[in-house]
Parts: sequence; structure tokens; C-alpha cells
Amino acid sequence: MKKKDLAYYMELPYNIIIRKDPYGGYFAKIEELEGCMTQGETYEEALKNIREAMELWLENALEDCDIIPEPVADEEEFSGKFVLRLPKTLHRKLARNASKENVSLNQYVVFLLSERNIQVQH
Repeated sequence: MKKKDLAYYMELPYNIIIRKDPYGGYFAKIEELEGCMTQGETYEEALKNIREAMELWLENALEDCDIIPEPVADEEEFSGKFVLRLPKTLHRKLARNASKENVSLNQYVVFLLSERNIQVQH
């Protein structure tokens, strides 16, 4: 088993999110490392800065013996299916609306979810 030191964590494929800041420059964060964020005037600077912020974040967590989350699983680990329990009345409404739209219940629910631009927060 590989030793989980700074080098180990720095090599993991963490999800880096960089987006243009409405006030100028770019904002960057590591999705899995709460509070690990920075900014930069350019995309490249934000990317460089987030790697530095990640290293400092990990060093502090290792020093404090904190639990360090590893990257979110790749898409291949998700089948695209899950079981959902819901009230019979809601099931009935959804099925009727799907029928009116001439689509399957599954297609209708996927459509509703995608229309809501669902964003999951950790």
C-alpha cells in the first residue's frame, strides 16, 4: 500500500474548478477539498495558484492529522441508474404527465431534472 503523504495526494486527480469572476480575473477551487480556493488575473495564473493552495491545504491537513477526502469517483463507477421511492400520488402525477407528453416515465423525470440544472453541493 502506497504511503499517503503529500506527494501521494498531489498526484491524485482532484477536480479543479476554474471560472471567470464577474468582478475580474478567475476564481479557482478544488471540489473535494473544502475551503481550498484562490484566484488569479488569468486562467493560467488561477491554475498555478490553485496548485499552490492545494499543496498548502494538504500540508496543513497532514500536519493536523485531518481526514483528507480523495477525488470524486470517475463516471465509470456510476451506472446511470438508481432506485427512487416516492409517494403514490406523485408517481401517478408523473406517469400521467409523461403519458400526455408521449414519453416514458424515465424520460420525463430525466427531462424534469435536467431542466432544473441540478447542482450537487458537497
